[in-house]
Amino acid sequence: MHCRFCKTELTNTFIDLANSPASNSFLTGEQLNEPETFYPLKVYTCSKCFLVQVDEYKKSDAIFNSEYVYFSSYSTSWLAHVKKYTEAMIARFGFNQQSQVIEIASNDGYLLQYFKENQVPVLGIEPTANTAKVAISKGIDSIVDFFGVRLATELAAKNIQADLLLGNNVLAHVPDIVDFVKGMKIILKKNGVITMEFPHLMQLVENNQFDTIYHEHFSYLSFYTVKEIFEAQGLKMFDVEEVPTHGGSLRIYACHVEDDSKEISDRVATMLKKEADKGMVSLDYYDNFQQKALGIKLDLIGFLIQQKRDGKQVAAYGAAAKGNTLLNYCGIKNDLIDFVVDANPHKQDKFLPASHIPVTNEDYLKAVKPAFVFILPWNLKEEIMNQLSYIRSWGGQFVIAIPEIQIL
Repeated sequence: MHCRFCKTELTNTFIDLANSPASNSFLTGEQLNEPETFYPLKVYTCSKCFLVQVDEYKKSDAIFNSEYVYFSSYSTSWLAHVKKYTEAMIARFGFNQQSQVIEIASNDGYLLQYFKENQVPVLGIEPTANTAKVAISKGIDSIVDFFGVRLATELAAKNIQADLLLGNNVLAHVPDIVDFVKGMKIILKKNGVITMEFPHLMQLVENNQFDTIYHEHFSYLSFYTVKEIFEAQGLKMFDVEEVPTHGGSLRIYACHVEDDSKEISDRVATMLKKEADKGMVSLDYYDNFQQKALGIKLDLIGFLIQQKRDGKQVAAYGAAAKGNTLLNYCGIKNDLIDFVVDANPHKQDKFLPASHIPVTNEDYLKAVKPAFVFILPWNLKEEIMNQLSYIRSWGGQFVIAIPEIQIL
């Protein structure tokens, strides 16, 4: 296998999480007795450009099918984050009724609705038909398609180009990152702005976030590597910010290399230095990550077994993709965790892939009153702990596993 960006042969293993089903392939009751498809989940570090990437990847059209179960609007903290973002972009760049905002992976319109409220014209590009349908019902124009050079060329030929082209947590999801970035170059207006948010690889390594590795994520990104990929397609970074979402993300700002209207922020050089000082442009930085994940696996299994011996019930909250990676890597099944609660009705009454843990609603949690609630989407732990604070009334406690086992 060769690097998706620089074509260097990949020989350095970052982590091997063995085989697991696609993390969002929830099961119906009827499917529990049928075979499940498992895919290898082995990740390599490129020795030249340091792009961390999966080995074999499940076909993207099989993952992002018409019944994709992730809807962005079910997290109140995420909605607050993107509302603040839209306000900041309008204030900084002056987008108005004459502007065109295009979002790649626009999901259910969770973000574009806020630009629409400010009378800024919007267009969503979303490959999953069922989420796009929700966006359309909100009055948000949406194209159901995968983004890349082909679609960008078609839109540009119709004079559809972006003053602001944005994508949140999509850059890691694309199997051909070069084609994707090349498409952004095509669809961006002469003086347009690109913003992208993605989980920062530095945070993944520093905080043992191995559960953010799953088949839907083809790449794990540093600022250094993303800057290299963008520059190779004629786009330059002019700013970067660290944001707290998803355990620590970067928001990058890019424009055409030919665009001299934007001053390059000192934060670009500062971020590059920060990564270099950490050692991220050396293979040594990426060693021993397997051992860190193994430590968490042993601690979590030990905790769950002890609760089972003590006759204490453990439930989980948040049927998130990262939770499925964690559970499947640790080999945890429905004999150690009784059920998982999720606010998304599209997941309720289904079962987690491989572990077969049933997904229920919050009323079930209140009725059963488990001793522990294991928060799988640890990046939303504050939101979830506030929402479920009532478990304290029966002596319930919260648990997270990343970056280490903690009882809260």
